[in-house]
Amino acid sequence: MTCADPTALAGLHAASLRHPRPWTAAEFAALLSARGTLLVAQPGGLALGRAVAGEAELLTLAVLPALRRQGLGRRLLAGFEAAARAAGAAEAFLEVAEDNAPARALYAAAGWAPAGRRPGYYGPGAAAAGDALILRKGLDGA
Repeated sequence: MTCADPTALAGLHAASLRHPRPWTAAEFAALLSARGTLLVAQPGGLALGRAVAGEAELLTLAVLPALRRQGLGRRLLAGFEAAARAAGAAEAFLEVAEDNAPARALYAAAGWAPAGRRPGYYGPGAAAAGDALILRKGLDGA
């Protein structure tokens, strides 16, 4: 996979995620052309975010199901954090589904802490399972 190939990224995203819906190649292309975009891609996984004005946001982290629990997600997250620091971000944020225990464990192990909640983020009128937790991590000196 070419790291910046929107079609390949969309295919990997679709093979990794069902909810929220996978992003299209056009959506990846738009993000890749935007100012401050950070992409960390390795065979079987990707982390995509952005860094602007001293803050970074992890927009998605996707790992193929067959490659989970082998450290790839941890490496992608660390790569995103390093890229965000290099882009001048002092802190980073992300949203994670409250009911996504594996992702929450990954982020907690990497030092991300709760900073808020977005009720119904993953669907209008959704119950707690549709809520997102906002996580934050300081990147300066991390």
